[in-house]
Amino acid sequence: MKKTSNLKFRNQSALGWLLLLPSFIILGIFVFYPMLKTFFLSTQLTDLMGNPIKFIGFKNFSNLFTSDSFMTSFTITLIFVFFSTLLTLVLAYLMAMSASQKMTGIAVFRTMFSSTMGVSVTVASILWLFMFNPQIGMFSKILTFLHLPQINFLSDPTWSLVAIIGTTVWMNLGFAFLILLGAIQAIPQDLYQVADLDGASWLMRLRKITLPATSPTIFFVTVVTLINAFQTFGQVDILTSGGPDYHTNLLVYAIYQDAFVNHSVGRASAQSVILTIIIMLFTMIQFYVKNRKGANYANE
Repeated sequence: MKKTSNLKFRNQSALGWLLLLPSFIILGIFVFYPMLKTFFLSTQLTDLMGNPIKFIGFKNFSNLFTSDSFMTSFTITLIFVFFSTLLTLVLAYLMAMSASQKMTGIAVFRTMFSSTMGVSVTVASILWLFMFNPQIGMFSKILTFLHLPQINFLSDPTWSLVAIIGTTVWMNLGFAFLILLGAIQAIPQDLYQVADLDGASWLMRLRKITLPATSPTIFFVTVVTLINAFQTFGQVDILTSGGPDYHTNLLVYAIYQDAFVNHSVGRASAQSVILTIIIMLFTMIQFYVKNRKGANYANE
C-alpha cells in the first residue's frame, strides 16, 4: 500500500513538472537568458555590433557613476518615478472613491475614468503632442485665454519633465482606477453603517475603514505603477526624445540611446543591470514596509 502511494506521488510530481516545463522554457528563453547575457555584456568592451571584445570587469559601472549624463538621467528618473507614482495613486484613489458612490449616471463616469486603458502609448503620446503644441495645442489656447505668457512645454527645460509626468499619469490612471474601484466596492457596507451609527466623520471612515481595507490593493497598484514608471519609454521618445538638454532622458531612454544610437552595448547593459537592481530594491522596500504594517495591525 505504501509503495503504491509513493508511486502515485512520484507520478503526480512528474506530471506537475511536465506541465510546468513549457513555462520554464519560455521564461528561460525570454527572461533568464537575456538577464544573464545583459550582465555578461555589462562586464565587456563591445564593438559596434555589440559583440564582446575584451573583459573589463566593472569598468562600465565605474565609468557610469563618473558620467554627468548618467547621473543626470539617474536623478531625473527618480524624480519622475516619485511624482508620477504618487500622483497616479492619489488621483486614482480619489476617482475610485467618487465612482463608488451610488447615484444616477455614475456608470458614465466610471467608463470615462477607465477609458485611458484602451489607448496605446503611441496614440496617447501623439494626442498629448498635439495638446502641448505651442501654436495649436489646447494648453496654448488656455494660456492665451487667461492672458498668461506662452509656454513651450516640450522645449522648455523647466516644463518638459512636468509634461512627461502629466502624460504618464494620465496613461496610468485607467488601470489604477479600476483596480482600486474594485477594492473599494468589495468593502462590506455593514462597516459603514455601523460607523454612521457611531457618528463617524467622513475622514474617520476613510482612515479607519476604507484605507485599511484597501491597503493590500494600494500596495499592489503602487508596485505595478512604480515598475511601469521605471520602464517608461514611448512617451519620452515621441514627445521629447530625451531633451531638452537631457532633462527628460530617463534611464530606459538612455539605455536605448547607448545601445542602438551610440552602439555602446556594454555601457547600455551596465545601465540595464543598475536599473534592474533599483527596481528590485524599491520593490523589496515596499514589501518590507507592507509586512511591518501588517505586523503592527496584528499586534493591535
